[in-house]
Amino acid sequence: MVFREFRLSGSGGQGLILAGVILAEAALKDGKNVVQSQSYGPEARGGASKSEVIISDNIINYPKIEKCDLLLALTQKAYEKYIDTLKPGGVLIKDDNIKETIKRNDIDVYSVPILSMANNGLKKPMVANIIALGCICELTKVVTKESLEESVINRVPPGTEEINRKALHEGYSLIKSIKRKIYYEA
Repeated sequence: MVFREFRLSGSGGQGLILAGVILAEAALKDGKNVVQSQSYGPEARGGASKSEVIISDNIINYPKIEKCDLLLALTQKAYEKYIDTLKPGGVLIKDDNIKETIKRNDIDVYSVPILSMANNGLKKPMVANIIALGCICELTKVVTKESLEESVINRVPPGTEEINRKALHEGYSLIKSIKRKIYYEA
């Protein structure tokens, strides 16, 4: 599958807007065309949040995503709101605390302990978004690891570069160790 359209979803305060900006910047560094947009609820923290990124080698004719190739869901609410916007044959990367209440038999699912790794493994809840970016990059190869790491370092607060670099590498490792659930028949 060619990954072009990415929807990163969760709640405000999880850094998904920043994650979308970082992913878009990495794609630009790799010479791709990019559109990035975002939306969030009226609450700064705790409300719904999503970032969308379209990445292409060609001209992007329409800047909105209706059906995405990859959906990242970090909260149950985000999963339930956006699971139907994932294309058949698409990929869902969900935090492992999310229960699959809406069954899809036409997607690949990766249940990854993103929030647990941020909270318990690295002891820094604010790096969950960077762990998620590592997962997306390792799985899709949509951007180079070099461009992604450079973009992460460019965008994180000074003094947090090393923990964010470590979070990115944890994301690479986590997705390699997860067994995917394949629901559709090729």
